[in-house]
Amino acid sequence: MTALREPSRPARTSGIRTTWRSTLRRSSVRENWVVLSLAMLVVVLTAAMIVWPGTMPISALVLPLTLASLTLPPRQLPWFVVFVLLLLMVSLLSMPRVTVRTVLTVLILFVLSFIILLTSFRRSRLGVAGVLGESMLVDLRDRILGQGVIPQLPEPWYVESALRSAGGTPFAGDFVVTSMSSTGEHLDIVVVDVSGKGEQAGTRALLLSGAFGGLLTALAPADFLPAANDYLLRQDWEEGFATAIHLTLELATGAFEIRTAGHPPAVHLAAGSGRWTTRDTEGPILGLIPGAEFPCVAGAAGHGDALLLYTDGMVETATRDIGLGIDRMVGQAERLLRGRFEGGAARLVDALGSHQDDRALVLVHRR
Repeated sequence: MTALREPSRPARTSGIRTTWRSTLRRSSVRENWVVLSLAMLVVVLTAAMIVWPGTMPISALVLPLTLASLTLPPRQLPWFVVFVLLLLMVSLLSMPRVTVRTVLTVLILFVLSFIILLTSFRRSRLGVAGVLGESMLVDLRDRILGQGVIPQLPEPWYVESALRSAGGTPFAGDFVVTSMSSTGEHLDIVVVDVSGKGEQAGTRALLLSGAFGGLLTALAPADFLPAANDYLLRQDWEEGFATAIHLTLELATGAFEIRTAGHPPAVHLAAGSGRWTTRDTEGPILGLIPGAEFPCVAGAAGHGDALLLYTDGMVETATRDIGLGIDRMVGQAERLLRGRFEGGAARLVDALGSHQDDRALVLVHRR
């Protein structure tokens, strides 16, 4: 009897390699065309300066230098700058008369070229051109925000998140990760505050957002914070700690579990009594204690109830204790959310906290 053999995959592997080769080839051709176009521009400008020395200024070479700094990769940019400087000297030697203004313009061009070279050496660590590198960072930032996009929820649930970074920078150390179960029965929301603020914490937030998103999707709710703690410990960062609050919400019944890791407690509005109470649970900061445990507090959200998950930038400042900050946030919530929860997260974030610290807040409301 002939044994069945698993289908081989050489054709698929060959197709993948061919695709990669064609992609790299297209990228290389595009780069060569950019270099050639810029080189032709430099040659044309140099010829114009030689033929019409009194009409075409030397400062026109700023244009190709600027375009090259934006479009050329680090391995090609230094050679292009040297090429421009050589043609600059050719045009300078062909001039019938060199004035002080011309010498100053040449000095400025040399200084600009030196700055572009220094920038290219720094970009060589990334290996991409300036515009492409910036677009990569923008894409990573958008992916952080995408991790916190709230999925479409059934009635009567309304969930909204709002994030503001220190000083208005596009990168922040606070981020939100969400996950809906495959059956749509429960929702997990994690609010994370990475050590540091603004751009200093942005790089760590980029990495942790993806890692925590994967852990949240793959693990049971009780296992998420221990796994996140182990992950941070393995990074061995100098400022490798973070705080987090994890909410698991059963959409059918409103039952919830809250676990915290060195994070301010959630605040719960009971619509029946109209009272706001904190849901305190003690858990150590992530990334400091191996084998840490994170106890949970359970409760239920009835119709009209609301939950607030937030970072310490919302309630703590250099001159105000976190307890007083929570009281102030509750007072603002009573005023700003009265009768209308839609848009409430953004209103609270804009009204509270310091603009010099990252702020994040998630509002969960059962209509």
